[in-house]
Amino acid sequence: MDTRGKYAPGGAAPAVVASAAAKGGGAGRAGAPVLEVKGLDKRFGGVHALRGATLSLTRPGVVHCLVGENGSGKSTMLGVLSGQVQPDAGEVRLEGESVSFGHPPAAVKAGIAMVSQETAVARDLSVAENILLGARLIRRHGRIDWAATRRRAKEVLDWLKLDYDVEAKVGRLRPDQQQMVEIARAVSIDAKVLILDEPTSFLSEDEVERLFQAVRDLSSRGVSTIFVSHRLPELFEIADELTVLRDGSTVSNGPIGEYDSGRIVHDMVGEPESEIVRTHRTGSGVAGVPRLRVEGLGDGLGVRATDLEVAPAEIVGVAGLAGSGRSELLELIFGARPMAAGSIFIDGEELSRPSPGRAIAAGIGFVPAERKADGVVLTMSVLDNLTMAHSSSLPWWRRPQRRRQAEGLAQTMSTLRIKAASPGSLVGTLSGGNQQKVALGKWLVNNPRLLLLEEPTRGVDVRAKAEIHALLKELADQGMGLLVSSSENEELLGLCDRILVMYRGEIVSVLTAEAASEIELARLSGGTSS
Repeated sequence: MDTRGKYAPGGAAPAVVASAAAKGGGAGRAGAPVLEVKGLDKRFGGVHALRGATLSLTRPGVVHCLVGENGSGKSTMLGVLSGQVQPDAGEVRLEGESVSFGHPPAAVKAGIAMVSQETAVARDLSVAENILLGARLIRRHGRIDWAATRRRAKEVLDWLKLDYDVEAKVGRLRPDQQQMVEIARAVSIDAKVLILDEPTSFLSEDEVERLFQAVRDLSSRGVSTIFVSHRLPELFEIADELTVLRDGSTVSNGPIGEYDSGRIVHDMVGEPESEIVRTHRTGSGVAGVPRLRVEGLGDGLGVRATDLEVAPAEIVGVAGLAGSGRSELLELIFGARPMAAGSIFIDGEELSRPSPGRAIAAGIGFVPAERKADGVVLTMSVLDNLTMAHSSSLPWWRRPQRRRQAEGLAQTMSTLRIKAASPGSLVGTLSGGNQQKVALGKWLVNNPRLLLLEEPTRGVDVRAKAEIHALLKELADQGMGLLVSSSENEELLGLCDRILVMYRGEIVSVLTAEAASEIELARLSGGTSS
């Protein structure tokens, strides 16, 4: 499916971007693929992450999508290409020449720029400093030329049609804006190959469109892109070619026109899309005292005078664009954000002076959007992460005892289908989908009455998404109340009993799942009431 005609180039690229195309094929062999991976093999202890995997970007300017389940080997392959992982066997060729990267700067120097799934920005530095990070800051007479640095950063932002203050601290930007700053840094590098790993996870629809425009413009200038996404519609929107990994091996590859969603899912999981587990609710809330009642809640900034209820055995969704207040709402309820006004009640009892500790003691769990930064501790084991929330509410002298009892967490791992060599495996060695299951599982060990979830399936594959949805519905059927914030309206429609729509810090509409549609949610989220 060729979509090149859909987007016109977004204006002239800044010199730092355009120089990649000027280099043409470089010193590589004529007619050779831009990037070729042959027989890549990698083990991490007992985990065989890559098993002779292959990949080929056939020509300059190609947009090549890499897909597969979590744990299929995608992250490991990207780690090899970006210099973060050293393979045990196999070969990487760039423009026909064999290359090996001992560290990430070597990959960047060779012309491979990567934007990782989890945002990697220097929060205390400015937007300009992040775009031209480190040695790429413009210097004059041995000193940093700040005026020239800001001008160059502004050129890149203008090319991406981003109206950001180049002097603003990145830490003050929203997560989606931080992601776009990282993308701006990547496209500003003199790159032959741009790797985008789940780049749209934090982006609004407008920002996704701007990103796609930038990718197509780079493509027209000879820069090739490896694009990773679990959102199947995006593949057909942006891809020229596709490679599917399963269990560390390449199972298929070819032009995107040879695929439909059914074939992609089949190649990813080894079975038809229709056979992936999907469940239906047996109920939709229980009358009586609400699990959660919020009255006049606000923080004086992103959330204003909000009222809502979640019944036992009910899943309530929160829809809205980035910056609508839906993320801040969950943080307020959990006590992770200071409350300026309002009241919170759990099973009829007021939660006074909310804080994460008091929220946990009251039976509230919170799965945040950024799992690596806030949801799990990557350098700790699966066992330690799963018992973290429960042990936090115990006296210190009981925590070792609880740890010994937690050896029985094999059942929890089985229920969540967490793929790990053992409970002692470091969470940082797991795939993104399994990390997300650990972030959820640590609250289930605590047996909460109310579960708050922000982007519960961000960056996970179709099977893991179906498994997580099935588990959340099962928890609701058992009487738990769930409040789910998601940027994917399709997810809310398939999961929730009711959906609240937020716009500029306020709930502007409450819809039953039956009465809602993607078009209606998009319309209300954009501030259109009729």
